[in-house]
Amino acid sequence: MAEKTMSVDRLEHIVSVFGSFDENLRLIEDELGVRITDRNSELMLMGDEENVSLAERAITGLLSLAAKGENIDSRSVRYIIGLVREGHDDKIGELARDVICITAKGKPIKAKTLGQKRYVEAISKKTITLGIGPAGTGKTYLAVAAAVAAFRDKSVNRIILTRPAVEAGERLGFLPGDMQSKVDPYLRPLYDALFDMLGAETYQKYLERGNIEVAPLAYMRGRTLDDSFIILDEAQNTSREQMKMFLTRLGFGSKIVITGDITQIDLPADKTSGLKEAMRVLEGVEDIAICRLTGADVVRHVLVQRIISAYESYEKAKPETVKKPQKGRRRAVEKA
Repeated sequence: MAEKTMSVDRLEHIVSVFGSFDENLRLIEDELGVRITDRNSELMLMGDEENVSLAERAITGLLSLAAKGENIDSRSVRYIIGLVREGHDDKIGELARDVICITAKGKPIKAKTLGQKRYVEAISKKTITLGIGPAGTGKTYLAVAAAVAAFRDKSVNRIILTRPAVEAGERLGFLPGDMQSKVDPYLRPLYDALFDMLGAETYQKYLERGNIEVAPLAYMRGRTLDDSFIILDEAQNTSREQMKMFLTRLGFGSKIVITGDITQIDLPADKTSGLKEAMRVLEGVEDIAICRLTGADVVRHVLVQRIISAYESYEKAKPETVKKPQKGRRRAVEKA
């Protein structure tokens, strides 16, 4: 049994790190198998020597973030513990993030993980950025935040949001209403992000002026998009022809962000995903960044991270039992 005493200069930082009713403290104890006692400006850590060392490094990192004004919640506690376990303590300071955008309700939008930070930096520096990763990694939300920030700074004159109208394993049938009503269900995630950033009234005002356009991918054909911030969402559901068509819409003074999750492709089995092909074709091309986010960058409920990890493990362990029959074999069976 090892013991370690930590001195803390400012009591409010302890309060920030440990959270309401010490919920973050309990989380650190459960995750690392240690016991932590708070005595005024000192912390007593007890447990196995290795776990005590991990807890000390994790708390030190969390205190450094609290000192920089960062909000400490259960998600950030788990993420810092993960970094410490991997020996990446030196990268914790990078999580003190710049604000990308302020929402209509005054909430600052920031990158919450190192992967998100690299993604946001790529968007700011490159003309075309591909953000690939599982659900919950903030691919679309951060791209919309960057678009709104660029629009407010007058770096662009328009925000164009688009996605392919592909159903996620369901047949929705014939939807009532005009064309806009028919495509709205496919574009709802983009609307939600814009409403959050701008507010409903401001969004409607810019929409009527033509400063904001939300449309299915088919509407992009034949256009040249100048001075625009263009986001293609759910790009894993584009065909190779659609992806090439979209990429060649780029005009002067414009920026493109393409987001997608290659583990959730809803195309027919015989169609190649345009996103998967673009990742191979565009690798190493100047002024194009390909950012790969992982389960560690998930910022939704902790169960989302566990679900993604479970599916990844299942897919890796699944044996290749189903093989396609040979053409000759198939013909012989058909004749029989």
